Amino acid sequence: MLPPELPPLPALTRAEGELIDRYLEAVDLLGRINPARREDTYGGLRAAQALVRKAAELRDALELMHTRGETEVHAATLARALRVLDADRRTRQVLLPPV
Repeated sequence: MLPPELPPLPALTRAEGELIDRYLEAVDLLGRINPARREDTYGGLRAAQALVRKAAELRDALELMHTRGETEVHAATLARALRVLDADRRTRQVLLPPV
């Protein structure tokens, strides 16, 4: 049996798509760094090192949007895109685990 089809991504500019991608990559790395969810330091160290590069890429995506005149963030549209891309699950890794 095939998994259910995901809803389509909303229409995004290339810069908005880049912003979403870089944001989710940074979130994934923060989840890997989360000391409440780790048992070793090496994996967290590697994720922290990668986060520096991802943060710069995230900054560049926002700078590109601003330079192109995309000065408003369409939060509802970007939130829909994030939900389609499983951001709810991915951001939970950044939170403290339940007691």
